[in-house]
Amino acid sequence: MCCIKAFVFDITISERFEHLDTYLVTGGAGFIGSQLVEELLKRGVRVRVLDNMTTGRATNLAPFLADIDIRQADIRDADAVRAAAAGTDVIFHQAALASVQRSVQNPLVTNEVNVTGTLHVLEAARAAGVRRVVFASSSSVYGDTPTLPKIETMTPEPLSPYAVSKLAAERYCLVWAGVYGLPAVALRYFNVFGPRQDPASDYAAVIPRFASAILSGRRPTIYGDGEQSRDFTYIANVVGANMAAANAPAEVSGAFNVAAGERITLLELVAHINQLAGTNLTAIHEPARSGDVRHSQASIQAIGEMLGWQPSVSFDQGLRATVEHFREALK
Repeated sequence: MCCIKAFVFDITISERFEHLDTYLVTGGAGFIGSQLVEELLKRGVRVRVLDNMTTGRATNLAPFLADIDIRQADIRDADAVRAAAAGTDVIFHQAALASVQRSVQNPLVTNEVNVTGTLHVLEAARAAGVRRVVFASSSSVYGDTPTLPKIETMTPEPLSPYAVSKLAAERYCLVWAGVYGLPAVALRYFNVFGPRQDPASDYAAVIPRFASAILSGRRPTIYGDGEQSRDFTYIANVVGANMAAANAPAEVSGAFNVAAGERITLLELVAHINQLAGTNLTAIHEPARSGDVRHSQASIQAIGEMLGWQPSVSFDQGLRATVEHFREALK
């Protein structure tokens, strides 16, 4: 079951935000977390951030420091998580070690952060009486099954320790909803991209790596033949899905895909970026990596019906904005 009960919203998302509410964003200094922080501040609510700054960057929060409550701590520290959750109304749980390859290299740490850390968040949320937890899950839980598009009712087939950790954490969220009455939504992100992603990281996502390389006059590296495809999802759409999930009626808990609902190959992606950059650089091919899936595409019917969400920014619009961001950054 992907969900517990369906509702159709009869008011806008923004109307449901109470200005006296406090929202906790774990991993709030990260790529997605910091953009959630920015959107929440625009909505006039109080924002608290919990981040150990391992993968998050202080520069992501620099424009908002005067307006947020920052707690620098690790989600593996149960006491710190409990203190951060106290007095909050909604928790956006974004903190994670988000890399398939890193999980292959160090599965125990991935499990500690992504699974045990999530349990700390759920228990802290229960103790604090928060009204909802929104958890950042991943499309990797589906694995490499040939059926496309991926639908929430499919049997998960994770291929990496990272994918297993996300599925386990997701299931814990739904058990806490069913057993303890803590409403929880798990959002299965599909290949999120946009400004603030770090192209220099060893675990950087493909679009910032490709854009940074091509704009610098370097050939991008593809692991495999480049015919693998992804459902790339622009960050503004992910933020919108989180806002919708935060304001779902209390009866709604479940796992939902967050995606564009379409896919392109990595070779097509290189061509798109070349066109935007005014270049013609071909890719360097390296052997395919363990744990990577071949094709990924989501059905977004369930989240549209249950949460009233649809992507508002197209892939082409998002890619253009992202390439321009990295062009300016390189200057």
